[in-house]
Amino acid sequence: MNHSLQYSINDINTMDHRTFVKVFSSVFEDTPWIAERTWDQSPFNSVESLINLMCQVVIDADYERQMTLLRAHPELGASEKMTALSEAEQAGAGIRAKTDDGRASLAKLNKEYREKFGFPFIVAIKGMNLSQIIENLTGRLHNDKDTEFREGLDQVLKIAQFRVHDLFITE
Repeated sequence: MNHSLQYSINDINTMDHRTFVKVFSSVFEDTPWIAERTWDQSPFNSVESLINLMCQVVIDADYERQMTLLRAHPELGASEKMTALSEAEQAGAGIRAKTDDGRASLAKLNKEYREKFGFPFIVAIKGMNLSQIIENLTGRLHNDKDTEFREGLDQVLKIAQFRVHDLFITE
């Protein structure tokens, strides 16, 4: 995924609080508290240290904040409003195509998943196609709530890692 703006670690370290939060709140589905808490730990030594600090903010958050983060993610294939990053990721996996035969199946499975776990199915879809996503979703429907809560958070962190890397200039 290409962003119109890409940054160096020096660019990030010289951002003011407001700019940093604006740039990085989209990494976690417009959840600015993660970027706010991460900025407090700047300057960052590297892209990896920034990612690790952002992920640690999520890991250290209480259950309610983590659940709110999970619920902030859009349902795969839904027509609801979502961030530009989610829109592009879903389009890249073929989910946004209106003619795709798997959309009805995905919608049915998404509904089952949300009813069972209380948040949308989340998977880092980069490099996946619709049939792989449906297969993953079908398998994860067999998990218990605690396992799936942890898996959902792991997937959120994986998505964030992809997104942060996409924000940086490749050197």
